[in-house]
Amino acid sequence: MSGKGGLPRRDVIAPLRFNRDLPGTRLLFAPGAVLELRSQLDSLGLHRAFVVSTGGRAAALAPPQELLGDSLIEVYSAAREHVPVAVVAKALARFRAVGADVCVAVGGGSAIGLGKAIVKESGTPLVAVPTTYSGSEMTSIWGQTDGNGKQTGRDRMVKPRLVIYDAALTFGLPADISAASGMNAMAHAVESMYAANATRETLEIAEEAVRLLAHSLPSVVARGTDLEARSTVFAGAHLAGRALDEAAMGLHHRICHVLGGTFALSHALTHAVVLPHVVAFNSSSAPQAMTRLARALGSDDVAAGLVALNRSIGVTATLSALGLRERDLDRAADEVTVTPYPNPRPASRDDVRAILLAAL
Repeated sequence: MSGKGGLPRRDVIAPLRFNRDLPGTRLLFAPGAVLELRSQLDSLGLHRAFVVSTGGRAAALAPPQELLGDSLIEVYSAAREHVPVAVVAKALARFRAVGADVCVAVGGGSAIGLGKAIVKESGTPLVAVPTTYSGSEMTSIWGQTDGNGKQTGRDRMVKPRLVIYDAALTFGLPADISAASGMNAMAHAVESMYAANATRETLEIAEEAVRLLAHSLPSVVARGTDLEARSTVFAGAHLAGRALDEAAMGLHHRICHVLGGTFALSHALTHAVVLPHVVAFNSSSAPQAMTRLARALGSDDVAAGLVALNRSIGVTATLSALGLRERDLDRAADEVTVTPYPNPRPASRDDVRAILLAAL
């Protein structure tokens, strides 16, 4: 694939390296690239960094004090999955109190989601250093969770000004987290393929994302320090995020937002479990997308190919194993269909309940 804005196939060689300026976002992609964080902030005129993370592993692999020196103002290590509004309020208060001029999110989707929430309110730039494969760092999509469930939206303000991809930061990422995170990115790419507003470029980028993820996720899960595989999965996640940023989210994302926001199911694993079932539902209404997906996955039956990929990387969970109960299905189906997302095949409440039951 050499479509506009994509990654040429000749680039997908370990160790994959590139620097690129996309509209509004600077990319650094190379092993060791995180060491350039301080100089990159300086070049952008940013000197008071507020770092958000979930603590633990991400902060140990990318120690903020060593990377930022006296540009580091504070480390806030209380990011949580699904971005609870209470966490956002506390983090935003600290961000404003210390007079930071940039938010640096180090970690996975929880840290990046909190960073987006902060800059959405503060108007300051966001810098993302992802350490998992969600791809959310490349989108202008934000989400927060409160007592009424999960709210999402799009705002160009939340898209990072700088993204640093350093595959070495994913070394030692547990195999199960790598697998679920990679399938979260896969869901971004898959839904982009049948979005009504998808452009030719979006389709090309999304197809390449699916190919890269399907090809290299099994190697990432099998070998924790395979730099080539980890770089390739990072590239796939990056492209998947870019595709989703240009396309409308569909039924799959609506279901996952409800399951995460209302029932507190694991974000990435929910995506992995639900995706094949939604694809099976949509397949007859999105034939061109299914042709592209089949080619990228190497499977004539896309839903079956996704199930096989899940199994090959150890994703065998069900929604019941993640905490959803059969008595929750009616409420979940009601919530999904009250505010539906655009989808190639209209989904009734009974359709959604059937999808959830199949994934249970």
